[in-house]
This record gives sequence, structure tokens and C-alpha cells, in this order.
Amino acid sequence: MAPIENKIGQPADPTTPRPNRLVGLAVTLVMIGLLLALAEGGVRLRQWWIYGTSVHMETIVRYQPELNLHVPVAGLTTASLHINSLGFRSPELIHPKPPGTLRLAFLGGSTTFCQEVKNDEATWPHLVWQGLRQENSAPPMDYLNAGVMGFSAKGSWVQFKKRIRALQPDVVFIYHGSNDLTMEARALARKQELFRKPFEHGWLANHSLLWYLIEKNLQLQAASRVERHISLADPEFGQGFARDLTELIREAQSVARLVVVITVSQQPRPEHSPEVNRQAAASARYYMPFLSLEGLLEGVERLNGVIRQVAGQTGALLIEGEKRIPGDPEHFVDAIHFTTAGSRVMAERVLTGLRNTPRWQRFLPEFSRAGSGS
Repeated sequence: MAPIENKIGQPADPTTPRPNRLVGLAVTLVMIGLLLALAEGGVRLRQWWIYGTSVHMETIVRYQPELNLHVPVAGLTTASLHINSLGFRSPELIHPKPPGTLRLAFLGGSTTFCQEVKNDEATWPHLVWQGLRQENSAPPMDYLNAGVMGFSAKGSWVQFKKRIRALQPDVVFIYHGSNDLTMEARALARKQELFRKPFEHGWLANHSLLWYLIEKNLQLQAASRVERHISLADPEFGQGFARDLTELIREAQSVARLVVVITVSQQPRPEHSPEVNRQAAASARYYMPFLSLEGLLEGVERLNGVIRQVAGQTGALLIEGEKRIPGDPEHFVDAIHFTTAGSRVMAERVLTGLRNTPRWQRFLPEFSRAGSGS
């Protein structure tokens, strides 16, 4: 066959793509781009359907160097949440606090922030505030939801000193333990030489929800193949949490009239089958692949024991009943985060615990008589 000649009479390079090949390649690339865009749109639509927002969760919180803390972005508004001008997921606060106003502060991590519920009014801190306003002898009352994703008791201690103390809360609710379990377990994993540096998502995962989920699922699969797990028999387990929780309670008591601590609830339960617990604990094992299912159950139980012990030592009001929230997908999105239904039961649990406590029964009338002291 005679060689193909170019326009000036020279033989054409047989390796040069023909126009139809270039068109085919372009079409293929366009189709791949469209499929990826559709997939990205699909996962964001699913997130919006479940959580009420398609915003990447990592964009809700920003690092503030002047505070050396990660805090919610002040003024951020999505379809399901609003952050006020002070950086809290709650209505705007009047500062200084008006005389006679009872101010509630809710401290915790993502399980207090409640990203997973349908709107601000469905968070358990809002529902607790709403329920307490209906009490007999209830004074004017406002609140701030100071939950921040990833915060441990130590993080809330720092935040209280830098952001909350000046707001003069009268009652402080503390719901910590889940992130502290991760810290305690990692410390043991280092000690027992089973710790592996946590996987860090890259730039693409921080901007694409689809890629973020792909990376996360690959990490979950890797966690399920871990064969060696840490032992919680070490006597140091829980000591760091006890110290941090005590410091947080003492710091809050230096300002507030009453500090309330709440035991931790989670979806995995001893009475569930291993398969049910494996599904329920997937998110926990993503962060703690070195912790077995049995270790997860034991770890939460032991940290709840720490909460009870520290409450007794500090005089904080203790709210238990962690199993009042059913351990099923109707009430939990994953191992620890509440659905809208779970958040509602959590609020009922807190309100019932308060109402059944003589100390709280005396508190509201005494506050109403004495005023805020401002």
C-alpha cells in the first residue's frame, strides 16, 4: 500500500492520530467528565436528601489561628443549618447577657453539633432549651450550641476559656466521650505498637464528595482486614479522659451555677448480633481500626464509668439512661451520630433526667427568685 502523503507531498507520519480518532478521544473524555459530574451530583443530592445540605462537612469548620481552634464559620447558612455571628449553631445571643436571663451552654463534639439532623430546630440542644422554657417557674432563657466536630473534652476546655466564659452561661451541659475514646485508644495502640497514622484526605477529597466517599470506603475495607487489636486492660486507659473531663467541669463551674454531664450513647450494643454490630460500628472502626467490636463496646462502657466517677467527684449533675435511645438505624446515622429521631429521644432523655432530679427541681425557682446576678 502506498504511504499517505501530506499536503506538501511528503509521506505522513503513520503514528499521527487521524481526525476521527481525535474526535473519538474528545467524545470519550467528555462522556467520562459527564459521568463523573453526574456521580458527584448524585452523592451530593443524596447527602442533601438525608442531611438537608450538600455542603462538604469539612467546610463548615475553619481553623482560627488567633484562637488556635477549629470553629464553625460565623454566619454560614445552608438549607439545614445556620451558624450565628459568634460561630455557634444557635440563635443570636445578646451580649452582655440581659439581667434575669438563664443562659444554657451545650459542649461536645459532632454529636452535640448535630450536623446529621434535618434543621437547627431538630438538634437535641435546641429541643432541650425548648422543653425547659415550658417548665413551671421558667425564667427568660437562651442557649448556645458550642459543639464542634472532632472536639474532645480537652478541646471544649480550651474553647470554654477562649469563647464561652465571657458569655456567662448559667447551666453547662457536657456530652463528651466518643472522640476521647479515639484518643485513648490511639494512645494504647502506640504503646502496644499497633498504631498506624490516620489516613489524611487530599485536596481532591476536600473538594469532591464523591472522591471523599471513595477514599473513606477503601479505608473501611482496610480496617475490616485488621487482625490484631489493642487490649484495653491497660490501667492507664481512661485516665486522660478523666483528667480532661475534670478540668472542663471545674472550668465551667467557675462561671456556671450548674454543670450537667451526660453519659454516651451509641448504636452498637452487647445484645446485638456480631453482624449488626459490624454494620453499626463501621464509622468507629474507620477511626480506630485497631479496636475490635468487643473493644469498642468495652471502651464506651468504661468511659461512661469515668463520666459517672468524675460527676461524683466534682458535684456535677449526672444524666444517665444512655440506652433509652434505641440502638438502630432509625435513631443513629452511624455508630454515634443521631438521626432526627435519635436527636429527639436524646433531648427527651436529658429533659427526663433533669425533671427527675430534686436538685434541678429546686434550681429553676431559685434562679427565678434570685435573678441572673448580672
